[in-house]
Amino acid sequence: MSDKKYYITTPIYYVNDVPHIGHAYTTIAADVLARFYRLYGYDVLFMTGTDEHGQKIERAAEKAGMTPQEFVNMNSQVFRDLDKHINSSSDMFMRTSSEEHKISAQALWNKLYDNGQIYESKYCGWYSIRDEAFFAESELVDGKAPTGAEVEWVEEPSYFFKLSQWQEPLLKYYQENPEFIGPDSRRNEVMSFVKSGLRDLSISRSTFKWGIPVPQNPEHVMYVWIEALSIYITALGHPNVDSDKFKQFWPTCVQLMGKDIIRFHGVYWPAFLMAAGYPLPKKEFAHGWWTIEGEKMSKSIGNVVDPIALTNKYGVDPVRYFLMREVPFGKDGDFSIHSFINRVNSDLANDLGNLSQRVLSFVYKNCEAKIPAHGIFTEADNELLNMAKALNKTIFDLMEKQEISKICEAIWAVIGESNRYIDTQQPWSLRKTDQERMQTVLYVLMEALRYIAILTQPIMPDSATKILEQLAIPFAQRVIDSIDENILKPETVLPQPEGVFPRIQLECI
Repeated sequence: MSDKKYYITTPIYYVNDVPHIGHAYTTIAADVLARFYRLYGYDVLFMTGTDEHGQKIERAAEKAGMTPQEFVNMNSQVFRDLDKHINSSSDMFMRTSSEEHKISAQALWNKLYDNGQIYESKYCGWYSIRDEAFFAESELVDGKAPTGAEVEWVEEPSYFFKLSQWQEPLLKYYQENPEFIGPDSRRNEVMSFVKSGLRDLSISRSTFKWGIPVPQNPEHVMYVWIEALSIYITALGHPNVDSDKFKQFWPTCVQLMGKDIIRFHGVYWPAFLMAAGYPLPKKEFAHGWWTIEGEKMSKSIGNVVDPIALTNKYGVDPVRYFLMREVPFGKDGDFSIHSFINRVNSDLANDLGNLSQRVLSFVYKNCEAKIPAHGIFTEADNELLNMAKALNKTIFDLMEKQEISKICEAIWAVIGESNRYIDTQQPWSLRKTDQERMQTVLYVLMEALRYIAILTQPIMPDSATKILEQLAIPFAQRVIDSIDENILKPETVLPQPEGVFPRIQLECI
């Protein structure tokens, strides 16, 4: 069995509302990484899905005049539709209301219970329905949760997880595995939280019914975080830890999420796994938030960006590229329609689109619509070819660190060098003076474009495919295993070139 396994997950999205640009951002990032690893020959499993239990859902369903199950069926489908719309290559769409997840979550609970990690007591404290989280008095800001959500005082019987026992084991694990939580700012945040002291965690509720029943007491439902987090192993066939999927993909897992839920994934989830005797995932990576034109996204302000409307207007690939390129993955970013249009016109229409169109149109017109033969490569030729070939290792190293924006920068450095090369070599002049040299220059440009297109596939799948088809690259040779082979065969007939990235006109805003 190959050790080239890669399991990547998005968080499971809460279905009390419609998806916005932040949801699309996480899924696109996970999709880009999944596609890159497949490109590099890995056996990849990419999971996304929806979180469908809790008091917030129960109240929203009641307000809508629906049963909770009807409500989550409707809203879960919206997230599934978004997944397809943004060209996500997810392998699994998991739902916490499914029977398989109920079995898995209750099995994890029973394992923790049998290991002496769960006890029954009474909870008294502040609870945020919006965040599905409990907060200490010291954490409140002006009487609200740190997120700004309203809190209410809750007193009810509850089962507790002995989280306090796992403070030192967690800190030891973070120190011995510094790559477990990323980026560093989030790792520091999590470590600071754990060092401040962990209290036992309330993990059941008895004031509402929409959830998975506690096995030992059906009057309680499992608290959303212990229940929902187990979806990542439900997807692998848990509780059957001897299943092929579980043995293949756990713990190779990289889990992506917004920074607001890193505490649950970076503290509670590893503590549950440790207490159950399971290995921890490879990495928990929290990205930043998007503001809109400098303001926090808010329905009351009316500035929430609908990813489906945005992609319908401007195209899926331009939106995917902008979100991956504009901000270093892990940091906060601002979405501005002007920044988006400038980036698309500059990077896609002017840089990559212009390069592809100039080279392929010139070859089509001046080389009988066939791949040209090449002569001896000059120093300038080899510089560009070597720069393109070096992308292979550069990108893999960046993939391992989830540095997606730097992947884009590395590819665009080769695009920029290719455009400078064509301006310096001037094949239009060589056409009159040295046709053999002209063909070599065009071959070098096509070869650089081949590397660029292959390595752009995970970011902009459809656009890269169009370029590869215009280069007449066979489907089986659009992967890393054959990227350094001599794929461009002189005399291969080329299709008539077409533009790939039209400019966005300002009047389209």
